[in-house]
Amino acid sequence: MISNQTLQKTVDSLSQMTKMDFAVLDPDGGIAVSTFPEAKEYSSEAVAFFESTAESQVLSGAQFFKVIDEGRTEYILIVRGEADDLTTIGKIAAFQLEQLLVAYKERFDKDNFVKNLLLDNLLLVDIYNRAKKLHVDIEARRVVMIVETGEDKDGDELDRVRNVFGGKKKDFVTAVDERNIIVVKELLQNETTEDIEKTAAVIVDAFKDKGRVRVSYGTEVADLKGVSRSYKEAGMALDVGKIFFADRDVIAYSQLGIGRLIYQLPIPLCKMFIEEIFEKKSPSEFDEETLTTINKFFENSLNVSETSRQLYIHRNTLVYRLDKLQKSTGLDLRVFEDAITFKIALMVVEYMNYMQDNI
Repeated sequence: MISNQTLQKTVDSLSQMTKMDFAVLDPDGGIAVSTFPEAKEYSSEAVAFFESTAESQVLSGAQFFKVIDEGRTEYILIVRGEADDLTTIGKIAAFQLEQLLVAYKERFDKDNFVKNLLLDNLLLVDIYNRAKKLHVDIEARRVVMIVETGEDKDGDELDRVRNVFGGKKKDFVTAVDERNIIVVKELLQNETTEDIEKTAAVIVDAFKDKGRVRVSYGTEVADLKGVSRSYKEAGMALDVGKIFFADRDVIAYSQLGIGRLIYQLPIPLCKMFIEEIFEKKSPSEFDEETLTTINKFFENSLNVSETSRQLYIHRNTLVYRLDKLQKSTGLDLRVFEDAITFKIALMVVEYMNYMQDNI
């Protein structure tokens, strides 16, 4: 069914162009939309007209038309006015509403198809058969993007994202839950990962007046059956990005690095690893100065001189802090193997804390 907002815009435009009054009623006589307040007075006539075999009829000084889709009457259109060509205007208006029904049904069918495709609910033969029926290209480069808008929605999020793509028919914008909007973007021949990043940045910018949104995307796929994989990758990128790349608004599955591996570890195994590395002392117990020193040391690729310079401390002070950390953990961050172990351990702790908070 057509949304009431679209119906109202349609009859308002028709009314302005023709100087006529219009009303759209459902088969039970309920008012869907109208341009005049007396429309409800025609409810009983609308029901009687619906039950008749006539496709148009004059009742109570107004002309009634049936809006038909696939042999079934979806709406009753009422046209009221003084023009000599009222019948012609009414037929044109009814035809326009019928075309809107066709367009909305096609969008609904495609939207439903894409949702089932994303959720991996279709057999391979069903994917190809339904794609052919809906005129969706089977072999085309695509990537799935997830736009996390949060829980405080006001209903215009889908439209904002659709506006970014300018109504391109080969790009699908839909939603499968309350928090996220899904984009299945078809890539042009010359589009690259850099172009995807730019598109994601435009989406983020489109929501700057509503607060922060995050955009993630999976890897490129060559045909429809790979879309669900790209969707799963985008979902993982969104979760992993929150843990290890919290400062980024856009994150790609291909950029997750070791975070992708850690995210798939079972929590009991993570706990065992942390206890083995730190014994009873958790990294969360380190003071702010120690954590800052550790992070800055990693940022500078274990370079003592550069780290001390950026921390505005003497080189010997940094060495003292690293020695102190070695005594408490048994790991010397100046040794490459120990540094890797420590870095992974910190990431595992971040992952465990995130899972604990969200469970």
